[in-house]
Order: sequence, then C-alpha cells, then structure tokens
Amino acid sequence: MTPQLQQAIKLLQLSNVELAEYCEQELERNPILERDERDNAGDGEREAVEAASKKETLDSELAREDFSKVADLDSASHENMYDGDTQAAAPAPSSGSLTDWTTVKAGNAFDGDEDLLESTVADGGTLKDHLMDQVSIAALPPDMRLICLQLIDSIDEAGYLRADIGEMAERLGVALCDVEEVLRVVQGFDPVGVGARDLAECLAIQLKAQNRYDPAIAALLTRLDLVARRDLSALTQLCGVDVEDVTDMIAEIRGLTPKPGLAFHSEPVQPVVPDVFVRVGSDGAWAIELNSDTLPRLLVNSRYYAQVSKGARDKDAKTYLTECLNNANWLVKSLDQRARTILKVSSEIVRQQDGFLTYGVRHLRPLNLRTVADAIGMHESTVSRVTSNKYIATPRGLFELKYFFTASIQAVNGQEAHSAEAVRDRIREMIEREQAIEILSDDRIVSLLTADGVNIARRTVAKYREAMRIPSSVERRRLKSGHDMISAAR
Repeated sequence: MTPQLQQAIKLLQLSNVELAEYCEQELERNPILERDERDNAGDGEREAVEAASKKETLDSELAREDFSKVADLDSASHENMYDGDTQAAAPAPSSGSLTDWTTVKAGNAFDGDEDLLESTVADGGTLKDHLMDQVSIAALPPDMRLICLQLIDSIDEAGYLRADIGEMAERLGVALCDVEEVLRVVQGFDPVGVGARDLAECLAIQLKAQNRYDPAIAALLTRLDLVARRDLSALTQLCGVDVEDVTDMIAEIRGLTPKPGLAFHSEPVQPVVPDVFVRVGSDGAWAIELNSDTLPRLLVNSRYYAQVSKGARDKDAKTYLTECLNNANWLVKSLDQRARTILKVSSEIVRQQDGFLTYGVRHLRPLNLRTVADAIGMHESTVSRVTSNKYIATPRGLFELKYFFTASIQAVNGQEAHSAEAVRDRIREMIEREQAIEILSDDRIVSLLTADGVNIARRTVAKYREAMRIPSSVERRRLKSGHDMISAAR
C-alpha cells in the first residue's frame, strides 16, 4: 500500500472539520496547491485530475483493498462496532406503553467520589465524552440509543437539557413516554444531576441520589425564589416544618452542585454540520445531495509548476517540485473520490432505512457493514470509515451515519432474518398478555419464538427482557399475584 493510498484512506474517516484543517495544512506546505475561489470547477482542475489518473483507479483500490490491516489507520474494535453478530444480542425497548412494574435503573450515582471526578477532569474529557462512555454501559437497544444520543447532544456544558422532549419525540416519530424513559436513564448517568431541565430538577436528582428527597424538601424546591430571599416564614408555611428544619434544608441545598457539567473540561462550541442532506423530492422519492459547504475545493496550479520547474537547476529542487505536483494531483483526486464515496454510501443507507425516514425510529431495519458494502461494491472497512464522523440531515433530525446500523436475528430453516427490534417487541407483547396463572419463562418464550421461525437463544431473550426493564418470571408472578390480591380486596 503506497503512502498516497494510505492518505486517501485517511481522508475517508476524517470529519468535515478535520478535513478542512488537513487541507489548510496542505495548502501551506505545498506551493503547487491553491484554493479554488470560483463558483464552479473549471477545465484546469479536470485536466489535472485526468493527468493524475493511473492504470488502476482509486475506485478499484478502495473497493478491493482490506484496509482493516493497516494498523495506523484503524483498529479491529472500530470495525466490530457494526458487526451484526456483535450487535445481535443488543436489546431493544418495548414499542408500547410501559407496564406498571416497569422500572428504570437510575444507578451510577456520584456518591461524592471526588477521586473519580478529579481523574476525569485530569484526563481532559468533556462532559459529552463522559456521557457517551456511559451509553454503551447502559446497553440500550438501537432505537432507544438513538433517542439517548439526541438527548446527550442537547445537553449544554453546564449539564442541563436544552431541548423540548415533546418536539424531539415528534421529530423522531416516537412516543413521548419513550423519550421520557430514556431521559430518566440519562439522568441516572454521572455526574449526578445531569440531564435536568431546570435547577429544581437538577437539585432533586442529587437529593434522590443521596436518599434525602422527602415531601418537605420537594415543596421547598418548588419555590427557590423564596430560598433566594431567605423568606423563612413563607417557607415554613409552605413546607409544613419549623424554622430549624427549613434552615437545615437550605444549608443542604447550598451544598449541592447547581451546574454539574462544569466539573468537566468544556470544548469550543462546534456546531455539527451535515455532510449529506436528505429531502423529499418533487416526485416523492428521497433526494440525496452532498453539502457543498463542507467540501474543500482545491486546484493544482499547473502554470506555476511549469514556471518554477524551468528555473530549477539542481536535482533536489526538481525532485521536490515533482513530489509537490504528484501530491497535489493525488489530493485533488482523493477529495473527489471521498465525496463520491460518501454520497454512494449515504444513498444506500437511505435506501435501506426508508422506513425510518418515513415512519420513525421504530422502523429501523437490520443493517450491517457487509450489506452496504456488497450493495455498492466496496470493502466493509471502507464503509466503516465513511460512516464514522459523518452526519446526515434528514426530516427527522441530524444523525451520524453509523447510527443507522442495527442488528438482526436469524430465522429458522434459512428464512429471511427478523429485525431484532421486531423480536423484542414480540417478547414484550407476549409478556404483557400473559396471565397471572400462566407466567412465561424465558425458555417458554424461546419455544414460542422458535415455533414462529425465530432462531434465538435463551440468554438472548433474557438479555432483551432485562434491557426492557422487565423482571424475571418469578418476580412477575409475585408482582401479578400481589396485584390480583389487592384488586380482590378492593
């Protein structure tokens, strides 16, 4: 693999911001390159690209090479992120309303662990990085993970959620209760208090984590304006306690962290700019186009090269100019190839995930790298790089391309694979419809699914059930029996 080809591969996985910085560096070091200030690329650029064409085009090289073996450009873990087998056990949520016994684990309370906080700050991580690290631990299913990522993107550096969850639910095509459920999960992340929508909720989350949230302090949080004025008379009447208790509660609140996100290093505000736009065309089909604003436009100044090469007398100068010309030609061609590859991959993802764009998150199809790679005639590692750090703007919001890869469950007797999300929904429906006298065990669920043509292991059913916050069959039997006893008593 030549250094130039390695450069072309590296360009694929750069974000548009990183690519702009890289091109600026190349413009500074290569005198043959110049920025294209024109509205449209002219004949000079096309001639330069044609002159740089080799016997084997970059298209075929990108298609046939196994770039995953290039250690300095990728790692096995990066590609395994999208592997279908790896994600096959990833759980998904219910697609209906939550049952009475469904719970959300808050967990991950900070509990005053100052050493952890100091080490996190010392590492220079941002709040978003810290939250993203906890997403994988939460083991959310693909559609809930998508909601979670949207929520995290809407959290400011102080740790507050700055988005309307009702509007988010409508845009994603999901139920408001699903967004609220995922928000509760995010609010269970570290640092305690993150994801709150206002100061009162932030303080309440911290108090609950310390097991100090009671009716009196809950009433006090509803009138923080009185706390600010230290109107003890009004607060004692509001909370139903004496002045001493109110004073203690105020002192306790003052010991909390009003802006938990500020404990982390903040990064310069860098708005995410989409690389690809998806819109509904005039014919009703999806129209896909590249964002021209994110595409660096460079030219090879052949005239300047001709002028300076005439005056080059020593061998080193001629070699230097030749290398500059070759590098410039290759960079221009690589940028063009990068743009066409992103468009090709994005178009296939849109084709595969048409249901999501039309109906919402719950219609995400099972999708992995190989499916897209085979469809467009490229290697999986190339698709992996293209989908990393690239964003697509859709009518349902802005998403990273890699978010559209979801797992599948194999079918019995070689039939068409089932969507993991659909299988999880079936598990949820089975459990919701069960009667107290006939609670379904995980083994029984496996038997029912196998009879319907779904090839699934018991441990996978258990993992899906736990991810949907559904108790075991033993716990459900006890809960439903207790519920029936209460109903009978009434």
